[in-house]
Amino acid sequence: MKAAFRRMYLGAACVAALVPQMASAQSSVTLYGRVVSGLAYIDHVYDPVANASFSKTFMASNQWGTSMWGMKGKEDLGGGLAANFVLESGFELKNGGAGTNLFNRRAYVGLSNASWGSFRLGKNLFISNDVWDLDPTGQQWVGSATLVRGRNWPGANNVVEYSTPDLGGFSATGQISLGEQAGNSKANRGEGLSLTYANQDLMLRAIYSQRRNAVGTFTDVFNTSKETIIGGTYKIGPAKLYAAYDYITAPDAALAAATKLKHAWVGVRYDVTPALTLIGSVFHVTSDRVAGKATLGMVGADYAMSKRTLLYAAFGNVSNSSGANFGVDTVSGNPAVNQSQRTIYAGIAHSF
Repeated sequence: MKAAFRRMYLGAACVAALVPQMASAQSSVTLYGRVVSGLAYIDHVYDPVANASFSKTFMASNQWGTSMWGMKGKEDLGGGLAANFVLESGFELKNGGAGTNLFNRRAYVGLSNASWGSFRLGKNLFISNDVWDLDPTGQQWVGSATLVRGRNWPGANNVVEYSTPDLGGFSATGQISLGEQAGNSKANRGEGLSLTYANQDLMLRAIYSQRRNAVGTFTDVFNTSKETIIGGTYKIGPAKLYAAYDYITAPDAALAAATKLKHAWVGVRYDVTPALTLIGSVFHVTSDRVAGKATLGMVGADYAMSKRTLLYAAFGNVSNSSGANFGVDTVSGNPAVNQSQRTIYAGIAHSF
């Protein structure tokens, strides 16, 4: 009996010793998300069938930011190494629609270490989306994506991605999106590099990216093209200043299409109070050939009711010239050639 009790005691002691190790190795999973919806008015939406322009008032889901939900998890593997994953889907709050893919924004798994950085495989936002940090609007409907017609918004599939740790204020991310087409490794391929320097009130960023079409060439400045963005932010008291230059080329474009876009902007975010932030920005684009040029202005305000709930409002105006018909935002409809367009919108954003 004593031997049996001794064996039971030793077994219980071993289990007790292993439990903390097992618990520390278990994954932590977090559910997170954001829901955004508001009302908008826009004028001079051109209908080519009627050959006339109309205004409209409507509800929108993603004016201030994408409505989304996701899960992220991390497991400590010991020695500073961790496994992690992210699953994230965007959706339209006004109708609950989320497209055909279950996780249409991010779906990746990877390994990370404080000493050598992080490595990811799967689906992610395309690396040019790093421009959001250079955009005083935070990539609202009226923002840095507008005059490039959403070139920076699409996601990237079949991604292999690596990010360095913080190296004295410097960091970098490299991304490859494999096209996976037999016989043509360049087809549908995307790649890019994002370099950042951050030191107290100063942030500088440079982003290079390229997206190829189904045959591996660059034929559309707004979609399959090469893009270089250089910009920065600087905080002075309650004001944060923004400036950036964006150069896009599509060297294989047809003779009737633009091959170059020169896009630049300046802006400011000003904290009137800890809860109220005012936004002002001006964007300008010039293209060669047929796309023309345009100037976009935006003023807005964010009011934080709490750490999670935000009220927002914005007004935007675009002035087109030289044969251009850029919309005041990216999704609501373009005006006729050489015509100006205005929008005003407001809504609520809640994060969890």
